[in-house]
Amino acid sequence: MKKRVIAVVPAAGIGRRFGGRVSKTFVSLKGVPLIIHTLKRLNEIEEISEIIPVLRSDDMEMGKELFLRHKIDKARRIAPGGAERQDSVNNALQMIDDEVLVMVHDGARPLFSKALAMNLLLKIKGVDGVIPGLMVKETLKEVDGKGIVISTIDRERFRSIQTPQLFPSGLLKKAYKKAYSENFYATDDAALVENAGGKVRVIPGEPFNIKITTPEDLDMVEMLMKKEGKI
Repeated sequence: MKKRVIAVVPAAGIGRRFGGRVSKTFVSLKGVPLIIHTLKRLNEIEEISEIIPVLRSDDMEMGKELFLRHKIDKARRIAPGGAERQDSVNNALQMIDDEVLVMVHDGARPLFSKALAMNLLLKIKGVDGVIPGLMVKETLKEVDGKGIVISTIDRERFRSIQTPQLFPSGLLKKAYKKAYSENFYATDDAALVENAGGKVRVIPGEPFNIKITTPEDLDMVEMLMKKEGKI
């Protein structure tokens, strides 16, 4: 029997580069909040049975209203946000049992494809996690505190990592528990699984799966969504 798949979507904190008044994932993209564009894509994937957005307490009521208005019917529960992204995801994990697959995806990445999500599900067998990554195109150099080059890195062995990322829920919970016991924080969930000794597979990511962090990123995503007829 196939395991249920639950998507956990941590929303970004206050968007200081977008005016600093609302969470970045509520920034408007052609009249629709950014997070709605992301959740709609997840909502359309048949294999995902539930979506748990993670929002700041101040944003929860607005989130409920938006999810209802935009028919995000798989978002039946909302987890409270934490001090750091890691804390936010952990809060959502406490709402999930140990026998499902968890797909963690950034609310500020609205351009991932269904094909990418399906490839994660296909590649999870035999490993403890699957994550998308892009080959690094630019030359990588290690520098010291003064900006002086120490060495040039072999870029063929490196990947720029994206979300969504997929893990068995029980294993991910154990990785989180170990991380907290060591006061270990990381910028993605795969690092926690790696820290717990898990084996993580990297599959090809998507060049347009952009994480919006600046107004310029928002402009780029708007252009790409227009190109694919989404707005």
